[in-house]
Amino acid sequence: MKETHTYGYMRVSSKDQNEDRQKMALREMNVPEKNIYMDKQSGKDFERPAYKRMVQKLGNGDLLYIQSIDRLGRNYEEIQNQWRILTKEKGVDICVIDMPLLDTRRGKDLVGTFLSDVVLQVLSFVAENERTNIRKRQAEGIAAAKAKGVRFGRPALPYPENFYKVHHDWRKKRITLQQAADACGMPVGTFYGKARRFEDSV
Repeated sequence: MKETHTYGYMRVSSKDQNEDRQKMALREMNVPEKNIYMDKQSGKDFERPAYKRMVQKLGNGDLLYIQSIDRLGRNYEEIQNQWRILTKEKGVDICVIDMPLLDTRRGKDLVGTFLSDVVLQVLSFVAENERTNIRKRQAEGIAAAKAKGVRFGRPALPYPENFYKVHHDWRKKRITLQQAADACGMPVGTFYGKARRFEDSV
């Protein structure tokens, strides 16, 4: 009979985030230190090195602890897909520490499985919805900052000294757009963009 093992998975979104709370929760579940896997990257997908290594180790009857569902991931469909692969295909039990209803060891009957699936769907949706809201708030913040005159990205390079004369000759059709761009030492698209900005400002 195969010996079963206990594993723990942790994820933080960036190298600046602290993983101590997750590690403490896993230690309280007596997860061996050597069986704790951690990724420091976004939860938008499952292309994570530590997670992949852990999945290769997991086998039938093993138990996987995670502190909360959003540590597993933040993409609604992919969380469900990974949950199915781990529990149905690999025969792994999963316990979400801060959500006792998401413990596949409980209620192996039809009702227990159904309840676990419903809770997973709701929590996965909430996790992805929060991620969407964060992106929306970031976009709104950037838009508000731009409206106040805050500039993002690299500052625009100044116009070359001959720009105004070249621009005048180009608009008078004395030279082509390509010749104008060449005269200013820049790509056609850059010259045209600067020309439009200059014309909008006068």
